[in-house]
Amino acid sequence: MGTELLPYLDTFVCAAERGSFTAAARALDVSQAAVSQRIHALESLVRTPLFERAGGRVALTDAGRALHEYARRILDLTAEAWGALTGAPVVVSGELLLAASSVPGHHHLPRALAAYRKLYPLVQVRASVSDTEAVFRSVEAGEASLGFVGAPGGAHLESRPFATDELVLVVPKGHPWWRKRRLTVADLIAQPFVHRERGSGSRRCFEQGLERTGGAHAALNVVLELGSSEAVKAAVLGGAGVAVLSRAAVRAEVKAGTLKPVAIDGLTCARELFVVWDRRRVLPTPARLFLGCLPPT
Repeated sequence: MGTELLPYLDTFVCAAERGSFTAAARALDVSQAAVSQRIHALESLVRTPLFERAGGRVALTDAGRALHEYARRILDLTAEAWGALTGAPVVVSGELLLAASSVPGHHHLPRALAAYRKLYPLVQVRASVSDTEAVFRSVEAGEASLGFVGAPGGAHLESRPFATDELVLVVPKGHPWWRKRRLTVADLIAQPFVHRERGSGSRRCFEQGLERTGGAHAALNVVLELGSSEAVKAAVLGGAGVAVLSRAAVRAEVKAGTLKPVAIDGLTCARELFVVWDRRRVLPTPARLFLGCLPPT
């Protein structure tokens, strides 16, 4: 058995990276029964289960994760060998499923995805933008391969930083604070404040920074809670109050002179942005390649 060729590695890798025999069958253009039969044949040969089955989804066992590393390398080397022999480029296709919170989704991912599409034009990219907690849920449910958020979290998620961000207090043109250079936390607490919704990484970072100064976020005069940085920015521009937003989110308005950042004594809200993935699953090739394209911090 030690020298016998392992069959159906392409089917095994496809099912492992999609987390579903049904999805693998669609990708391979075969029946689900055919995928099940191939996996059963491979498991019979190696005499150990490679997948745990539950609720229509599949997850790799320890043996399956070990095999996937080798199988992925075998398939990649096979594709490289064909390319070397025929002169044909290695083709990468499939889906890249992403979920992002507001700041990375609107201000970091678009540029990274544009560069990625130039390298892998046949990959279909699908990205959703929501709050941080929803991103964690999406990745843990297998609805997205990678998530992009303002803080690590999730019981089953691995993470690494991919960018940095800074939160700043912004006021609209014509506001009494427009000509101010610095303010105190007490000044901020007395002012109508437009806040991100609960579950937002930006909100969590700001509240933690406020607590470090001895201030309490419960004392803020919150007049609106909105579900995205863009909505908060629009409310501030409309005169609803002031807000703390990502510097990246207000760069254009600051340059245009419609918003102005004002420093708050003792309050700093610098943070890292993180990419997260579920350690219980293997990353599909498009996701693995996109992860490799992200700049180190």
